[in-house]
Amino acid sequence: MSPTFSSLRYFNYRLWFAGALVANIGTWMQRVAQDWLVLTVLSGDSGVAVGVVTALQFLPFLVLSPLGGLLADRVNRRKLVIGTQSGLALLALGLGALVLSGRVELWHVYIFATLLGCVSAIDNPVRQTFVADMVPVDKLSNAVGLNSASFNAARLIGPGLAGLMIAWVGTGWVFMINGVSFAATIFALTQMRTRELRPMPHAVREKGQLRAGLRYVRRRSDILVIFVVVGVVSTFGLNFQLTSALMARTEFGMGAGQYGILGSILAIGSLAGALLAARRERPRVRLVIGSAFAFGIADGVMALMPTYPSYAIACIPVGLASLTMMTAASATIQTTTDPALRGRVMALYMMVFLGATPIGSPLVGWIGETFGARWSIGIGSISALLVATGAAIWVVRHWHLEVRYRVLSRPHLRVTYLDAVPAPGSDAERGAREDLANRIRSRELQDQNAT
Repeated sequence: MSPTFSSLRYFNYRLWFAGALVANIGTWMQRVAQDWLVLTVLSGDSGVAVGVVTALQFLPFLVLSPLGGLLADRVNRRKLVIGTQSGLALLALGLGALVLSGRVELWHVYIFATLLGCVSAIDNPVRQTFVADMVPVDKLSNAVGLNSASFNAARLIGPGLAGLMIAWVGTGWVFMINGVSFAATIFALTQMRTRELRPMPHAVREKGQLRAGLRYVRRRSDILVIFVVVGVVSTFGLNFQLTSALMARTEFGMGAGQYGILGSILAIGSLAGALLAARRERPRVRLVIGSAFAFGIADGVMALMPTYPSYAIACIPVGLASLTMMTAASATIQTTTDPALRGRVMALYMMVFLGATPIGSPLVGWIGETFGARWSIGIGSISALLVATGAAIWVVRHWHLEVRYRVLSRPHLRVTYLDAVPAPGSDAERGAREDLANRIRSRELQDQNAT
């Protein structure tokens, strides 16, 4: 089997991958239908209203994600995912029934978006960490990449299908279809061979477990750099549903079908990035920073595209860069974190990644209404370039990163970490120097092999 798909040789992961693909298609259909319903039916083309709905959907991540992470470290993850997926299905069916009744109002969508966010805030950290139960440790990076591939393959299909379904039967039936699609994931989870699962160590119930996760992250400067870069890019740059809706509707005068197609085209680049990530055994912080910088450039180019076809084509490199950043960040954190704390650390990551949306979406929507749809994209480009440049400078100064370029071979990168400075002449200093030398030699060999 190709290294790109090596995790699929495990029965439980194959079930998970197939079920998640179906459910993800439904989720992307609902996202498009929800934004289109708010923008064109309930608010009169208000970018702020779409931004508020998005914010309400992700606001609970700021409050409930730590609880989701703690539950992921404590309880049976498979059973918990079955519960959260069932909750998401009921919410989708409820909103669909309300829309089909013809009585839906904007405040109804606000309430459903908030409830959806509450369940998702518990669901996301658990799903992220449950992947480690299905594959060996050395396949975790591959499984994370394939998860992203599944999500973005669904993104390739879902938005375009949603646009066609909205034009054909209306938004209400799109929500109903999404509710039914969760049955695929629930069925896959119930059919797993539990004896083949590889459960991570569970945290015992005791006081201060949430604070323990925070302390762990504070001591990991590499994770903090990832949090900052991903947080800023997510806040101002990863608002594709909002910005694509504004561009399609107000800049190019297109309808629901063309809006949905933009999401599918964006997913072409995202899917390519996910498949490349699945082949990558050791993602690193420098890949997160580099892909954030590439995203800033690609996003700026996309904002300047004068026609709908050129804008659609420009979506592909944006999807590639953004997905590379997100997958590298998630895989780096999961593969380098203490398994007993992985759920809580991933919950904090989800707070930064998705919890930034309530801040960014209304602001980006206001920028789009006030200065034009192109500026709602441009602000994401500028912020990504600034944070990537700032993070690179900080890393060079604090991690003593040194880059050596060779004319006749690939670049060689040596990374040195000096986290503590013992007293001069002490045994601790001599031991630290010896340990540092060993780490440098090991890092050089690893980097030469990786490049």
